[in-house]
Amino acid sequence: MEGILGTVGQFSPYILMFVVIYFFFLRPQMKRQKQELNFAKEIKKGDRVITKSGIHGKIVELNDTDNTCVIETGAGKIKFERSSLSHELSLKLNAK
Repeated sequence: MEGILGTVGQFSPYILMFVVIYFFFLRPQMKRQKQELNFAKEIKKGDRVITKSGIHGKIVELNDTDNTCVIETGAGKIKFERSSLSHELSLKLNAK
């Protein structure tokens, strides 16, 4: 019995370290990825968005077959992957 408790006691710092890493790093990252995916699915024509590269524009066309969208900017219309749209930056833009 003492051998088992000694072994568990040896590995307890590693177990604790894994739990801390999971709750402070991995779980929040998975939550952000889920929010970005939902945002990409829920966008509609007329929404003002910002891409991850910083381009501002308005959605004028959505293509569900290849998950792209056409954004109208000051320079014209540009086709982007939906995954290149930033949920966080677009929320800040629309909050103004």
